[in-house]
Amino acid sequence: MDAFPARPELDYPFGDQRPEGAEVMEVAPGVLWVRMAIPIPGLDYINLWLVRDGEGWAMVDTGLKSRKIMAWWEEIFEKHMEGLPITRILCTHFHTDHVGQAGWLTERWGCQLWMTLGEWAFGRTMALDVAERVPEDVIEHYRRIGYSEEMLEALRERGYNRVAKMMTPIPRSFRRLYQDQKVRIGDHDWQVLIGRGHSPEHASLWCEDLNVLISGDQILPRITPHIGVYPAEPDANPLKLYLETLDVFRPLPDDVLILPAHGDPFRSLHARINYLQDHHRARLKSLWKGAGEWSSVQELLPTMFLRKLRPEDMGLAMSEGISHIHMLIGQGRMERKIGDDGVYRYRSIGLDAKAA
Repeated sequence: MDAFPARPELDYPFGDQRPEGAEVMEVAPGVLWVRMAIPIPGLDYINLWLVRDGEGWAMVDTGLKSRKIMAWWEEIFEKHMEGLPITRILCTHFHTDHVGQAGWLTERWGCQLWMTLGEWAFGRTMALDVAERVPEDVIEHYRRIGYSEEMLEALRERGYNRVAKMMTPIPRSFRRLYQDQKVRIGDHDWQVLIGRGHSPEHASLWCEDLNVLISGDQILPRITPHIGVYPAEPDANPLKLYLETLDVFRPLPDDVLILPAHGDPFRSLHARINYLQDHHRARLKSLWKGAGEWSSVQELLPTMFLRKLRPEDMGLAMSEGISHIHMLIGQGRMERKIGDDGVYRYRSIGLDAKAA
């Protein structure tokens, strides 16, 4: 296996200082950091943001639907908002840890939800796509990519309403965000920067006056955002979109204060962008060199992951593996066929198996 790039040293200006639960911490003038625990293995916490908006506060992302998070928000409203209301809710993307409380909060404050069209529409669709049993075409997608019978049975047992259970209803109407839009929040303009790949039309917010970027999940300091392929778009090429739209952030100053959804606020933007791109390119190269023979995605995962994967990691890892395979297929460097067992197999193009 080829060497993967080393993580760069990043600047964490707040050191070990972090808010918890119903605490807040000011990270820039009029920008409050909220950090709430979430029951998602590997993430544990999500960062949410309050931005002073004239005679109120704009909220960026909301947390999962849970009584605990709802109670934390009520405590924050009482203790830290100077008696002022929430003026609007801006959600970076549709994932449940970001939009999960948006329905309750917009109703609670009588305010509007702001999202990109792609995120609002996909989130609404996912929340409303509920069935008593997991649809057979969904099962078939996972069977084709190589899920074992045990994994398929666990999928059936989980049911087909998981997304709906993790969010309050996404409002039927919203205010659209779009690339390069300037959103005036209080005394400052925030520019919308659209990223793709992790989700359909992810919105990050950059304030030139404050030199602050609310990056959502698009740029994280310690982990790479999940880039996966799922049944709704089984032949998607999300990794291509992710790597391309990272360049949207390159014109920003290197010392911009990045406020990510997971991990601590940090600086050194360009080093982090370079690492994220190099990280995926190294895995693409390792995957391509490791696929000299027809192989399933599970057989190819060791070419991409240095650590031994646990059974509970396998679903996300396979989804991530497929995204890398699809990028290589799109580049004409890999091909796919369906095996006699109904499972996809993949092989590199232009690779001498003996040389590999």
